[in-house]
Parts: sequence; C-alpha cells; structure tokens
Amino acid sequence: MAEEVKKKKSRGQWFREMKSELKKVVWPDRKTVAKNTGTVLLCSLAIGVCIWIFDFVMYTVVQMILSLFA
Repeated sequence: MAEEVKKKKSRGQWFREMKSELKKVVWPDRKTVAKNTGTVLLCSLAIGVCIWIFDFVMYTVVQMILSLFA
C-alpha cells in the first residue's frame, strides 16, 4: 500500500516537473517554423534527386555490362 502511494506521489511530481519545464521552453514563431520546414523539404528534394541520378547511372552501367556478355 505504501508503495502505491509512493508511485502516485512520484507520478504527480513528474507531471509538476514536466509542466515546469514546458514553461521554460522557447517555442519558435510561425516564420521560423516555415523557414525550417522549407529548408527540410528542399534538402529532402535535393537528396532524392541525387539518389535518383545515382540509381539511373548505376542502372545504365549494369545494363551496359550485361549487354557485353549477352
């Protein structure tokens, strides 16, 4: 029984501490979020294009090698 009360106290303390920590967070404004989102999307697109080009080149090289032996 005492252990159950201790768990409830620690759970309540955890929520109080979490609330206290969330008050300290400096949340970004809408402009910063939009800028960071744009950066992530642009980098993802650039990496996707690089992978696509590499895949195309490797596919072409493998096809050329296979055509030599067929």
